[in-house]
Amino acid sequence: MGKLLCDSTAAVAETTFQTPTSPAVHWRDDPKATVDLSEQTLTIAAQPTWEDVIGLEDQQRRHLQRLQTKGVLWKHPKNDDSYPAVVFRLSHGGDVSADGNCLFTASQRAMAASEMDARKLRSRTVRRFVEDFGSVSGEEREVINGAIKHMYSPDLKNGWGIHVVQEVKLLANKEDRGSLDSAIEELVLLGMQREMAAESIYKERCVAVNDGPSWAKYMLISGSPDDEDDIITLQYTEEGLLSVDENREGHAAAFGDDIAIECLATEFKREIYV
Repeated sequence: MGKLLCDSTAAVAETTFQTPTSPAVHWRDDPKATVDLSEQTLTIAAQPTWEDVIGLEDQQRRHLQRLQTKGVLWKHPKNDDSYPAVVFRLSHGGDVSADGNCLFTASQRAMAASEMDARKLRSRTVRRFVEDFGSVSGEEREVINGAIKHMYSPDLKNGWGIHVVQEVKLLANKEDRGSLDSAIEELVLLGMQREMAAESIYKERCVAVNDGPSWAKYMLISGSPDDEDDIITLQYTEEGLLSVDENREGHAAAFGDDIAIECLATEFKREIYV
């Protein structure tokens, strides 16, 4: 199973290998397969190796190195000679920053899309979502809205058997930050605690991420000064409000979720495993 391994400084692609329950199948080459690997070999030689990846166990590293050097041979299930054999390889494309843009930065590197940066990939992903969301039936749209609401505007009366902390995401227009601060300060002067005042004003005046259109606005946020909105995060425990992340510098970016991954894969006709 593939996953994205994040630490305080970087996020790197990693493959996790589990101990098989079935008898081991030893690596073997197919003597009948004829595959031209010359171009692939040149490409692989120019890429970073798995020796450069931190946090891997020796067994994981050996498996990854073998996948990079030998690959996995795929042939048509019906042994149809009209379909050429293909070798798939797994290569380390390099580290990416462990911020909200990591999905898009990693995808940009994996596709060698030099003409597009992570922000453009994010925009293409959102555009694909908007087009697909507008073409589905009303029933399907409600299912999507429900999934988005569950992720970003959860019902705080439920879910505590699974979660210790739940988050509510809100969108504050950058141009409104001054008026929001003034409104919060007015409540503080009336004797309300700062975090309680911030929660009240943000929930009243900001956009909740709870449906397709608000998800599109949210997923466009890359932590750039050019973003239209800032992300406000309210954290709750079962006892009540835990903290308010006001994101005053506007650096917080929307992490690519399952919906974004699916839209990104559809837009570029790729399979993405995270």
